[in-house]
Amino acid sequence: MRNHSRSAVLRRSFLRDFPAAVRGEGVWIWDSSGKKYLDFSGSAAVNFIGHGVKEISTAMAAQAAQLEFVHTSQFTTPIAEEYARELLEFAGPTFAGGAVYLTCGGSEAIETALKLARQYQVETGHSERFQIISRTQSYHGSTLGALAVSGNRRRREIYTPMVREFAHIGMPYCYRCNYDCTDGCRNCGLEYASELDQAIVTSKNSVAAFIAEPMSGATLGAVVPPPGYLQALAEICRKREVLFIADEVMTGMGRTGRNFAIEHWNLAPDILVTAKGLSSGYAPLGAVIASKKVVDALANGSGSFLHGFTYNAHPISVAVGRAVLKFLQDHKLVQAADSSVEKSVAAQLKSALQSLNALDVVGEVRGLGLLWGVEFVADKQSKKPFDPKFNFAGRVGQAASQRGLLVYPMQGCADGTSGDHLLIAPPAVITGQEINWAVSQLRDAIVETTAAAA
Repeated sequence: MRNHSRSAVLRRSFLRDFPAAVRGEGVWIWDSSGKKYLDFSGSAAVNFIGHGVKEISTAMAAQAAQLEFVHTSQFTTPIAEEYARELLEFAGPTFAGGAVYLTCGGSEAIETALKLARQYQVETGHSERFQIISRTQSYHGSTLGALAVSGNRRRREIYTPMVREFAHIGMPYCYRCNYDCTDGCRNCGLEYASELDQAIVTSKNSVAAFIAEPMSGATLGAVVPPPGYLQALAEICRKREVLFIADEVMTGMGRTGRNFAIEHWNLAPDILVTAKGLSSGYAPLGAVIASKKVVDALANGSGSFLHGFTYNAHPISVAVGRAVLKFLQDHKLVQAADSSVEKSVAAQLKSALQSLNALDVVGEVRGLGLLWGVEFVADKQSKKPFDPKFNFAGRVGQAASQRGLLVYPMQGCADGTSGDHLLIAPPAVITGQEINWAVSQLRDAIVETTAAAA
């Protein structure tokens, strides 16, 4: 027995203690002992607008006082109708005439998108199409359907016998590329994209959709795709009549300096999935934004979507989402997250993090906007990763936490098992002074962990 007085909460780990968080304000979180932490990871790339924003709790309370819940099989609500219109507008002209399905989080939203893609194919006369192609080293959620299309080995391994297996294709990761990157990675992007075309051909026309994160989230740590890659994928999907699902659970709602990350590449997916920053963590919320083509297929076909959750479009969560959207627009937080704009907080974050490249164990600093990855290596020249048993990234995370800094450590980026990196994703209200302090503490945590690994 590890602990006779263990918590009644089934926590994520029995191997360590968790401080009790009691208050948040801006980029800071306080625990019950009075210690404060700078939330440099946005609580797993969730919080974008900062903690403790009064406008959000006020909107939540107002909706709860008026109407706390109705079931979507019986009613719609004014707040859901208004928010869906605003979210479609935020998503841009690609989704004009489309519709929004609101869920309680990212995994639910991914499940919804997969089923929507399947029903679209059935409604358009292609009932033979049911497979979903995704990529190795990806992550799309923890429910069994979402896990089936994820490529994160660590998170899916023990559940593999329980999931439906579909094809996974390679994913561009130019720091550890399988192809020739001497041309700035344009060739490798097209090589990786050709794997999708081959997988569709091999399936004998049974593919309903392809799902991908525009840039990788936690699994690889903010890897930005090479030039031409996403455009090639979209063209293959169009040519093969396969729906393109963009998973923007982590990258959406301004995180990369665009409303949605897909806009960096001027692409128009058929279905876009978002969550996390959608409510900035103030309430459980996710969304599936479907194009007019997809919605029309159902509306003009069977006339119903054969899917539902008890709490989808929950009025209180939707009120939060609407208030968050208004706040980030009023305070121009998407612009603040644009790392290409000189003197933006995102540009300051980029510059500060890139200074870590001088450390012997930092192999690469990569990312966009307010989503960055720092990869660690045991040898810089060969890019050899640390022994996974040492858990280098986890130790850096622990050392940072002791200094009052919260980061998001991950393992497996090199081959699914080995390879350590951190994900950095602070709220957009962070200041330059706070960035400099955070990177200084992170540098010290890396140096401390490097000494322990020697």
